[in-house]
Amino acid sequence: MSNRNFLTISAALGAIAVILGAFGAHGLKNLLSPYQLEIWNKGVFYQFIHVLALLFCGIINHLKPLKHFSYAMIAFLIGIICFSGSLYLLAIRDFIAFPATILGPITPIGGLFFVGGWIVMALGIRKI
Repeated sequence: MSNRNFLTISAALGAIAVILGAFGAHGLKNLLSPYQLEIWNKGVFYQFIHVLALLFCGIINHLKPLKHFSYAMIAFLIGIICFSGSLYLLAIRDFIAFPATILGPITPIGGLFFVGGWIVMALGIRKI
């Protein structure tokens, strides 16, 4: 995937995070328990943080192309989908009849992709 595509996806995921945050604060506030809202907000928070990491890697990769940054971007993208996505589903599982047991292993796998992305990004920074 090209660097331009990663940057475009990053911007889109940033917009989606804003929308999901607002939806949680306004649309789900009266429908979810405080615990479920906390799970939803945790997904939004981690999505935002890793959108910024994606943007950082994309910009640095544009200036100094290294495979490390491409790999980190892939890891962050997979992490957002697995970690934040599973938290969104976990928070609203009562409304969509989604079995929570499927999400059990997906969330930590997403977290591992986040950690891996940060490590690979650090290795790339060391090579600049």
